Parts: sequence; structure tokens; C-alpha cells
Amino acid sequence: MIKFLDLKKINDHYQTIFEEKFHRFIETGQYILGPEVKHFEKNYAGYCQTKYCIGTGNGLDAIRLIFEAYKLMGKLQAGDEVLVPANTYIASILGILHAGLIPVLVEPKLTTYNLDPAHLIEKITTKTKAILAVHLYGLISDWDELKKIAQQNRLLLIEDAAQAHGANWKGKKTGNLGDAAAFSFYPTKNLGALGDAGAVTTNSTALAKLINVLRNYGQKEKYDSQYIGINSRLDEIQAAFLTVKLNDLDKNNLKRMEHAQLYHDKIDNPKISKPELWTDGRHVYHQYVIRTKQREALREYLMKNGVQTLIHYPTPPHRQAALKNYTDGHFPVTDKISREILSLPIHEKLTQEEIGYIIEKINRF
Repeated sequence: MIKFLDLKKINDHYQTIFEEKFHRFIETGQYILGPEVKHFEKNYAGYCQTKYCIGTGNGLDAIRLIFEAYKLMGKLQAGDEVLVPANTYIASILGILHAGLIPVLVEPKLTTYNLDPAHLIEKITTKTKAILAVHLYGLISDWDELKKIAQQNRLLLIEDAAQAHGANWKGKKTGNLGDAAAFSFYPTKNLGALGDAGAVTTNSTALAKLINVLRNYGQKEKYDSQYIGINSRLDEIQAAFLTVKLNDLDKNNLKRMEHAQLYHDKIDNPKISKPELWTDGRHVYHQYVIRTKQREALREYLMKNGVQTLIHYPTPPHRQAALKNYTDGHFPVTDKISREILSLPIHEKLTQEEIGYIIEKINRF
């Protein structure tokens, strides 16, 4: 069986150094916001080429904290509208809602799965104050167009880079493209912890200072809460593990890109639509997502032939009961995507032989 993702195989490589990190962590007696968190924040900011990185408990909180901080800075207020892709994981939208803002869903391009600038322009109103651009599956959104629209309409431009660690747009890394960026280090991500973890990156000193306070109960000093904050701190031991794995991120992303290139070049079946490859931005292939009108038949066929696949995501946000009051439910492009997509194995521990086997079976379908 070719597993869709084998986290044990991915993390076995680090077991010895993880154990060393764990013993050192125990010995320090500093288990919350200690030296490992500071070390990772410095390293990840450097990697993203930003001034600041603030570790959080998870990616959802990272999104929420960005918006909460902008409210305190007076750049947003409750009830403002945030444009967000209709085709995304629901966490992107929940982060907006938890901050007291209104998500306005925007259709994607069928060929890229990301925000369609033409649809984006149509949704801008006097209440629109920000764009949350999701780099879905590790592919950067059409950044030049989004940046132009944001500047022309004086909108905040925020990255949901939860699936795009290490991707870049014309030489500039995710996390350093917009006003701020939210990352998730959930174990399945290209840079994955061994539990929940997240971060915010930004070049804004004011924003970074506020998020640093808000993530820790709104306290500037211990027991002195200046704001209504939350408890969302990057865990010390997860920060230690992430520091280790950050060293291999570019190498592992390159393996994913090599696998994706093989899929792109060698899959040859008229029933299959492959994702578009861009030359302006580097896709780090958190997922390699094909489309077919015969998805269930293909998925069952591949499973019978020893290939595990997944669907990201089977039910789009506008069809979730939790969001019934925030959408009119009319998103035909998103619905088409959700009916047809299928994610193929892409992680860095796959061999070329395994990729070749998957391609052979798909071409015979």
C-alpha cells in the first residue's frame, strides 16, 4: 500500500535529535514561552525574510490574532467585511468570524483553485476592509493582481499561508508578501510539528507587539492584562521540533516539486485534469490535486491497486451548517471543484518508483 501520507516515516528520520531536544527541554524547566520558542521565532522570521515571527497555538488562532490586533490598531472594526476564498478550509473563515468580522466568500479560478481577481473586484463594497488570500495546496495566489486590487481600494492584504511554507512569488517568500501572514504547523503540513502549532509573520512592529500580547491573555506584564486576549502560545517542545525540521524544509519542498513535475509530465488520461503550473511563483505542493468527473470510481480503483488518496475538501464552506447565515450558497465553481478533486500522494518520502506506479495506474484508468 502506498499511503497518502506516512508521518511516522517522515519523523523517524528525526527521532534521535527529537529525543535529545526533549531531554534538554525537561532539564531547563522552562515549558512556556522559553528559549526554544524565541529561537524558532527568530529562525522562522529569518527564513521568511520578515522582521517578526510570533508563535501561536495553531493556524486558526494566527488568523484570528491578526484581525484582533488590527481592530485594536483602529484599522478594522467589528462588522467590517473580509474577502476570502469560497474554496478553502473552513479555518480561514472561522478566524474571521472569531474576530467579529464578516467573511465574504469569493469564487476561485478553476485552473488554480485560488482566488479569482475578477470575482474579487465584484465583491468589494464600502464595508470591505481586508482580503485574506489563501495559498491553497501550496500555490501562491495571483499576487500581483491581488496587491494591485488591495492598494487601489485601500484594503489590508493578509496571507493564509498555512499550506505554503517556503513558497515564493518572484523571489519573495510567503509570509513576507502582504501586511501579515498566518501559518499552521499542523503535523501534515510541509513544515509540521508533532502536535498543533502556528505562527504570524509580519514587518509591522505595532502589529507584532500587539499579537505578542494578545496570544498571552492580553498581558503586557504577568497578571496585568491590558487587552481581552486569548491563550494561544506556541508550545516550547513543538518549537524545538520545528527548529530541527526547518533545516530540511527547502530540501523536502524540492522533492515535492520533483514529484509534481513527474505527475504533470507523465499523467496522460483524457479523464483527468491536472493543476496549472505557474512560472511566476513557486508551488511547494502541500497537495497535488487533480480533477475528474469520475472521482469516486478513480479513488476506488486506485485503492484496489494499493494507492491511498484523499479529498481536500469534500464539503465546501458555503455548504457547512455553521456558515448558513453568511452565504447565499451560490458558488458553482467551488461546487464543481469539491465534486471533482482528488489529492494524490506527494510527500517527500515517496520514491520515484512509487510515483511512477501511481502514474501508470492513473493512465490505465
